[in-house]
Amino acid sequence: MDTSVRSAPPPIVPREKLDFGLEGDIPRHWLNGDPFKTRFFDAMSTLFPVGERFFITCVRDFKDSITDPKMSQDIQDFTRQEAQHSMLHTRYNDRLKAQGVNVDAILRGQEKRLFGIIRQHTSREFTLGITVASEHITAIMADCFVERPEIFEGADERIRALYVWHAMEEMEHKGVAFDVLQQVARGSYGNRIRSMLLVTVLFPFHVFRIMTHMLQVDGFSRWQRTKIWAKGLWWLYKPGGLFLPMAGKYFSYLKPGFHPWQDPVVPSYEPWLRLMAETGDPIEAGNRLHGERIWAGA
Repeated sequence: MDTSVRSAPPPIVPREKLDFGLEGDIPRHWLNGDPFKTRFFDAMSTLFPVGERFFITCVRDFKDSITDPKMSQDIQDFTRQEAQHSMLHTRYNDRLKAQGVNVDAILRGQEKRLFGIIRQHTSREFTLGITVASEHITAIMADCFVERPEIFEGADERIRALYVWHAMEEMEHKGVAFDVLQQVARGSYGNRIRSMLLVTVLFPFHVFRIMTHMLQVDGFSRWQRTKIWAKGLWWLYKPGGLFLPMAGKYFSYLKPGFHPWQDPVVPSYEPWLRLMAETGDPIEAGNRLHGERIWAGA
C-alpha cells in the first residue's frame, strides 16, 4: 500500500428497508455448525447497537463547527448508515435473546461504559478518537470478511449477507470520523494513538467475555468449553487465521501520516454493488458474491 496516495472514496449510500430474514429459522450455530466462530460474530453483534449510537453521538459533537457542505453531507449519510446497522443488529440480537442470551444486561453494561463512564470522564476529542479507532478496526475486519470467502464458508446465507452488507457500508464511510477528528476537532497524534490502544484492549476483552456467557447458555460443559476455546483461539490467531492477515492494515493506523483512504475499497465492492443493483436483494447478492469469490479462488 502506497501511503503517500489516497484513493477516491466511493459515495456513502444509506441502504434502508433491507430484509435479511432474521426472523427465520436460522440455526443456533449458523457458521458451519461451529459454536466458537458463530458466537464470535454473535458477540460482536450484541455490541453494535449501542456502539453505533456512540459513534454517531461522538461525530455529531462537532457538527456545529463544520462549515464544509461535503463533510456535513457525509456526516448525515454516515449517521443514516450507522442507524441502519444499529436497527438490523437489534433484530439480530432479538434472536440471541430468544436463545437465552442476556442481551439486555450486555446492552446495559455497554451503555454504562460508553455513555456513563467514557463520555462523562474523557474529552470529546478522545471519544471521537475512540470512534475513529473503532471505525478503522471495523473497516479492516470488513475487508477481511468479504475478501476471504473461507471465513463464511458454510454460513447461513442470511447472516452472511447481513455481515457483507455491513462490511461494504463500513468501507464507504470509513474516512468520515477520521476527517472530523483531523480537520475539525484537531485531535493530536497522541490522542489518536491512546484511543486506539484503549479500543485494541477493550474490544476483544468484551467480545470474549460475552462469548463465555453465550457458550454457557449453549449448555457446553467446562471441559467442552475449554476445547472450543482452544480450537477457536487458534482459528483467530494462527498464521493465516482471522486476525494476523489484518496486522499490516492495523499497524498502518499508527503512522503519523495515516489516512483511511490510502487503502482503497476491496475488489469485491464493485461486484457487490452490481449484484445489489441487479437483484435488489441483499441475500441473493451476498450468495452470488460468495460464489464468485469461491470460483475466483480468492
